[in-house]
Amino acid sequence: MPPRPYNPERDREAIHRIWREVHWIKNEIQADALDHFLEDARAFVADLDGEAECMAATTPATLRYLDEDLRLSAVAAVTTSRIARKQGLGGRVTAAAIAADAADGALVSALGIFEQGYYDRLGYGTCGYEHWVRFDPALLTLKRKTRVPRRLTPDDWEMIHRAMLNRQQGHGAVNLLNASNFRAEMGWTGENAFGLGYTDGPDGPLTHFFWGDAKDENGPYSLIIFAFQNGEQFLDLMALVKALSDQVHLVEMREPRGIQLQDLLRHPFRQQHVTKDAEFANRITAKAYCQMRICDLPGCLAQTHLPGEPVRFNLVLHDPIEAYLDAGAPWRGISGDYVVTLGPASHAEAGTAADLPTLTASVGAFTRLWLGIRPATGLAVTDDLAGPASLLQSLDTLLRLPEAKPDWEF
Repeated sequence: MPPRPYNPERDREAIHRIWREVHWIKNEIQADALDHFLEDARAFVADLDGEAECMAATTPATLRYLDEDLRLSAVAAVTTSRIARKQGLGGRVTAAAIAADAADGALVSALGIFEQGYYDRLGYGTCGYEHWVRFDPALLTLKRKTRVPRRLTPDDWEMIHRAMLNRQQGHGAVNLLNASNFRAEMGWTGENAFGLGYTDGPDGPLTHFFWGDAKDENGPYSLIIFAFQNGEQFLDLMALVKALSDQVHLVEMREPRGIQLQDLLRHPFRQQHVTKDAEFANRITAKAYCQMRICDLPGCLAQTHLPGEPVRFNLVLHDPIEAYLDAGAPWRGISGDYVVTLGPASHAEAGTAADLPTLTASVGAFTRLWLGIRPATGLAVTDDLAGPASLLQSLDTLLRLPEAKPDWEF
């Protein structure tokens, strides 16, 4: 039986059971948050013996590509029950959700991964590294007076969502458009979750804040969200982090776009060496746990405006998602032959031009190239992308993009 849309009256109990089995919900508050999430999500389920045993849910979003905002489908949840593992349901139900959103106009799809390689089979390519920094806040070198912040709670989900939409954004930034997603996220956080921020806007809206979880009296504190509109607000928040150091001995946070947190730490290498085997070890780690894939190549390139001399080439594109789609799917992937122009006015047309060089690529590898995750010459070594050396070098020169950072976990 092909995947079908989620029906809350029929499937709610089964989906709650699955989420409890995978430990994504552990109490009634978190179960209620799941229901709020599914109210505005597009979800598909796959059945075994007449009951839902696998679900994939997407939510509408946008992706910033340089100065353009593209329609994005964010795959916010894929869950499979204990009895349905290794039955191929996860791939099929996720493919069905992607196809439905692509047919409705989503240009790109994105998701968070639990491991490298699993979602490559649906055409996804891995995004860039995120740096997570663990440090003793007392070692911050800031000499900035701390202002009294506003205490935030899960009841402030609407205000927090607006602040996220208004945060500083750049190339690769993702915005989840439904506030219900944030209401659910607030409900899924643990009992030790907390938020602090400032309402500096002209009408009192939340302008910059962080949201995190406190493991114990002395930490570690994990700051899951760290949002601001400008550099001064970033420094406000870092001063607030430093103010916690009388009690808190370790803070973990993702390095914000354009910031190198090591610049603000005193003796970072010494501290890493001294604490390396301790519970409160200071360190910097890199993880790439977001993946994206193009769902509409002409649509994406129509909103791609690159400075520099145009590069024209044939593109032979392979999209593996087709193998996971049922015959009645409203979208079949984007495999095919294209004539592509990348430059100030980019576009893609079906066909082949005899006088142009040819690039062959999987949709995941081409998505990484288009986003500027890695240069063409590097992808030709480690990913499914190949072409003449002169073409690869021209693409390297043209696609010198800012670091693509989603800045929003989902």
